[in-house]
Amino acid sequence: MSHILVIEDHQQTADEILDCLTAAGLTAVHCANGPSGLSLAQTDPFDAITLDRLLPGLDGLQILEQLRRAGITTPVLVVSALGEVDDRVRGLRAGGDDYLTKPFALVEMVARLEALTRRPTGEGKNAMLSIGPLRIGLLDRRVTRDGRVIDVTQREFRLLHYFARHAGQVLTRSMLYEAVWDYKFDPGTNLIDVHIGRLRRKVDGEGEKPLLSTVRGAGWMFDAS
Repeated sequence: MSHILVIEDHQQTADEILDCLTAAGLTAVHCANGPSGLSLAQTDPFDAITLDRLLPGLDGLQILEQLRRAGITTPVLVVSALGEVDDRVRGLRAGGDDYLTKPFALVEMVARLEALTRRPTGEGKNAMLSIGPLRIGLLDRRVTRDGRVIDVTQREFRLLHYFARHAGQVLTRSMLYEAVWDYKFDPGTNLIDVHIGRLRRKVDGEGEKPLLSTVRGAGWMFDAS
């Protein structure tokens, strides 16, 4: 069963797409804005992505370009009301695998997604993020440090991947809540502290240089330099 990420800000359109994909036997996850869609596309393995061009927070083409620069080869079906030839060319050159102009028949979207997921993806199946001594498998979720296998939960994987993507940057509590937990507010608990504490104990073994550090009064940082 194919797993699809739907990045679409128009709620009615998103609901119709999700209903159609479910009826076709596919599973789907929905994101309504650019930053959350990019974060999920980077951290969770999907068989294909439907990507709206015009999104709040981050343009669809910017998302495409960032994914491709990161070596993520998940097939992307660009969906947009911008249907001129130049628009379609821009979408494909930015890294899109197919382009569907709104309005469209939902059955056609399903057919295009089925075609995309049948295509061989080559080395995309082994997409890997390497930073310092850490290796993060983007699809198989296998994490190693200098060959040592690190067993992480799904949430820890998303947290570690977000840290690695933003290595050298101070990440605040609110940034982590929004990117990893999809919270738009601080629930006022020690949820993040607990998860970072567990992750740090797994990633930073005895005698190894710490990769995760606390920046007092600001947040946390991943430093593999």
